[in-house]
Amino acid sequence: MALDHSCQTQRHSFAERGLDCYGTPPVAVEALLRVETLPRRIWEPAAGRGAIVNVLRATGHEVIASDIADYGDPTHFANRDFLLETKLPKGVEAILTNPPFMIVEEFVAHALDLCPRVIMLLRLAFMESERRCGILEGRGLARIHVFRKRLPMMHRDGWEGRKANSGMAFAWFVWDRSHTGPATISRISWER
Repeated sequence: MALDHSCQTQRHSFAERGLDCYGTPPVAVEALLRVETLPRRIWEPAAGRGAIVNVLRATGHEVIASDIADYGDPTHFANRDFLLETKLPKGVEAILTNPPFMIVEEFVAHALDLCPRVIMLLRLAFMESERRCGILEGRGLARIHVFRKRLPMMHRDGWEGRKANSGMAFAWFVWDRSHTGPATISRISWER
């Protein structure tokens, strides 16, 4: 047990994770804004309680926020299953989200099918795996912004336990259909 904890390999059961709503630390979005020029109109299809949405709106972006669940925000489109969406909302130029990890591959692939520009906060380990070749190769992966220091912990919605730092490395993955060639990798900081 001590080895598992020290390696941060403990996981919450699927039952505990529910809809996989883990609020993104605002500092992660602020760091992205320092290294990427984002379009004005963005779709956040896994908005949860609005962690990403709030930062983007505060910086002047028009954000269409949706989620499979209803978290009580009247500015969000609730009960919308992103995987069943067939087109982008009018005027949207990018999809930007922290997708539910249980269905991350389907979520990323669907976003890439719908939109020419996709930005996802993912575990750095997303780069691994043979089964992700169709997502990571030949789909316009342009940039990967790796956090130099682990992000503050993203606790699941409703978590009442001890707050801790994240034991996982995260990065912003940026796809652009017009991009050809290999992705560039940069190191970014969430601290100012």
